[in-house]
Amino acid sequence: MFDSLLRHPLRLIVGTVALLVVLTSTFSIVPEDKQALILRFGEIEGTVNRYKPKESFGNSGAGLVMRMPFVDSIQYIDKRILGVNMERQQVLSTDQQRLQVDAFARFRITNPERMYTAIRTEDKLETQLATILGSSLRNELGKRTFATLLSAERGAIMDNIQIALNREAQKYGAEIIDVRIKRADLPEGATLDAAYNRMRTARQQEAISIRAEGQKEAQIIRGNADGEAARIYAASFGKDPQFYDFYRSMQSYRQTFLGEGNQGATSIILSPDNEYLRNFRGG
Repeated sequence: MFDSLLRHPLRLIVGTVALLVVLTSTFSIVPEDKQALILRFGEIEGTVNRYKPKESFGNSGAGLVMRMPFVDSIQYIDKRILGVNMERQQVLSTDQQRLQVDAFARFRITNPERMYTAIRTEDKLETQLATILGSSLRNELGKRTFATLLSAERGAIMDNIQIALNREAQKYGAEIIDVRIKRADLPEGATLDAAYNRMRTARQQEAISIRAEGQKEAQIIRGNADGEAARIYAASFGKDPQFYDFYRSMQSYRQTFLGEGNQGATSIILSPDNEYLRNFRGG
């Protein structure tokens, strides 16, 4: 028989090709980063290398698998963390600000059987998740003000969006790992200028209010301090009225002759026995 095949090499080639076809239809290699569905006439017969939480790399069900040739087919599904980017959408906040929002989500297919049954392919799943992400984002941001997106409350917003998105993603055999807003901008043009003007006016009014409150508190503090100083002076000078009279005279002389703007150039004509000059005479 072997000599016959040698004498007819075409038969050898055809037989080799047929054997290879049978082998490739019977055996397949499933990579570590893929999940595989064994399909028989479009129905799921089994799953290979299915995702398991906290599974160690190299200890999964990946490797060589056998299937019924010419009857079974293999559908590969990614086992890694995948991403979906939402197209820029316009969202109306509670303070009537129209925002242009870019967002993305990270997800993993944890139930390949459900994913295949519900939506068939990964591309369709990404499209569906992007649509759901946009809807969840509009619903959540529609309950918030624009300033909220710039505060620490933004983390809570993302958690709420992730929970809502994950609830829908589980229907397609997926799990949402993370959701983030890349950018949230006001539309350019008159809308953006009007928003900046409103923000500037609000900050100016707030500054005026803070400044007025500060001046009020300063006057109260200054008045209390002056009152306390007067009380201390009265208590101190009351112990020696002559010293108090001398001290007040010295203050008056300084203000009169060396006050602000005088610089010693003031001229006053008084009689020598004038009461105002009594302390000059040692009285």
